Amino acid sequence: MTEKVQAGVAMLKVIESWGVNHIYGYPGGSINSTMNALQQEQENLQYIQVRHEQVAALSAAADAKLTGKVGVCFGSAGPGAVNLLNGLYDAREDNAPVLALVGQVPHNRMNYDYFQEFNEAPMFDDVAIFNRTAMTAESLPYLVDKAIRWAYKENGVAVVVIPNDFGYVEIPDIPYTSERTRNQALPKPLPDPELVQEALYMIKDAKYPVIHLGQGARGADKEYEELSKKLQIPIIITGLAKGVVPDSFEGNMGPINRAASKVANELIKKTDLVISIGANFPFAESVYANRPFKYIQVDNDQSKFGRHHHLDLGIWSDAKEFAKKAIEISEDVEPNAYYKAAVAAQKDWRAYLQKLMDRTDEPLEYEQVYKEINRIADDDAVFSMDVGDNTINSFRFLDMNPKQKLLTSALFATMGCGIPGAMAAKLSYPDRQAFNIAGDGAFSMVMQDMITEKRYNLPIINIVTSNRHLSFIKSEQDDVPQPEFGVDLTDADYAKIAEGMGVKGIRVDKFSELHAAFEEAEKEYKAGRPVLIDANITSKRGIPVEFELGKDDGSIYEDDQFKAEYDAGELKPFDEYLAEYSAE
Repeated sequence: MTEKVQAGVAMLKVIESWGVNHIYGYPGGSINSTMNALQQEQENLQYIQVRHEQVAALSAAADAKLTGKVGVCFGSAGPGAVNLLNGLYDAREDNAPVLALVGQVPHNRMNYDYFQEFNEAPMFDDVAIFNRTAMTAESLPYLVDKAIRWAYKENGVAVVVIPNDFGYVEIPDIPYTSERTRNQALPKPLPDPELVQEALYMIKDAKYPVIHLGQGARGADKEYEELSKKLQIPIIITGLAKGVVPDSFEGNMGPINRAASKVANELIKKTDLVISIGANFPFAESVYANRPFKYIQVDNDQSKFGRHHHLDLGIWSDAKEFAKKAIEISEDVEPNAYYKAAVAAQKDWRAYLQKLMDRTDEPLEYEQVYKEINRIADDDAVFSMDVGDNTINSFRFLDMNPKQKLLTSALFATMGCGIPGAMAAKLSYPDRQAFNIAGDGAFSMVMQDMITEKRYNLPIINIVTSNRHLSFIKSEQDDVPQPEFGVDLTDADYAKIAEGMGVKGIRVDKFSELHAAFEEAEKEYKAGRPVLIDANITSKRGIPVEFELGKDDGSIYEDDQFKAEYDAGELKPFDEYLAEYSAE
């Protein structure tokens, strides 16, 4: 006689079979059968009780981004389901495989206007690549297995709506998982040697080529360092490619656009050939617009060819394999003036950033905070970067290498992703250091989940840069220009708030207190406890490098008022470096 098992338990066993060891969510009446199953499976699947379903979905998305494995979250019917959407859209936009389990009223109460009952499936149609409601208890584990396969196939969100009573029903205890199919690694596309040779001819003909490196090149740092030096081509990166090649590599010019490096922006304005490698650059429509460069795109997804710029040459290939083939068949290029000029300009830009970090006077500024982060960061640390001015500051001031990981809400750019990302980092990589770096605006959206960090003993180093403004939006309003409105924030003592949640809180009001604060935070982290530093900084804006600022020739760097405002006396336009090295 076939043994029986509750459908909810069978469903969780399917999830476990795919290597999932923790799941995020918040209880509700319509998800109680799943809670019952979680109680029975608690030794095999850890339930993480977050304090808001948005955090559950953002954490699941972060798990998927960090590990490549499916992240799992759940919410109850009605408000719980709605609250999941923010994190699910983040997963969709960043191509993260996520499974969302959504509660529903018992099937015999559906369509009777029952409490919290509504037709949930249409709400998820836009965000999900797989969106189904279980119709029988027996189908529930099968449906979840199918959803996970779709999440992996499309690198997207799969939603399963579960009428609450189905989870209690006993069904045959037989295998429902197809997980063994996941063991079959997808083959990496290899480049066509003739197309690689064509790309090399285009590079040879270009005067100012750049490699635009995306996170699709992760794991190929050595190859792209070698290719950059061999062909004398500077590298610019997308924000998510931070750390793909070390920040210390001389040919790494950093990211472009607003959250960017001065030199990278100057190169994109000068270049006559962009070689895009595994890159998704959503600002292309404005940054690339009206730039007369030729465009080579290397990607392992042919559907992405030409989506950001007119395509002169597309090469379907794994990023690392392309670099290996290009290195193999190319000839060494003699050191040239253009590459030397780019390296010199970037060296000066980095020296400028270091000067800002090395300041020892008051008042406390964000650059000084980042110097301390770099000082205590392990060489395999995970940085969960929330959205706002810390996006710019993290891209500029974090000193990263390929062993470290940077996590954020990239395309969807939802504030409040910092804590969820850091929690996912500690749960997925318990032996690695995890930072949550957030402004006071973003942090206050999800600060209730400091309780979750405490509850599960997650030793996260939370850093809140409090400047009492939505500074990123404030700068946008200034640039329109328009009167600043609605961007000031009521202050709060976040160190005291952390203490109220059982987390060590350290308030820093002056630079002279900063070093000791980080020493204390490091001790808390090493003792296995979460900690929060509330760094009260000014609302000073970092130097804007994305705009022409009214002048087309770069001479803004010779403007005394501009130099004084941004302490940028040593900066000069890239054309001066080209002239210095006779590269014009």
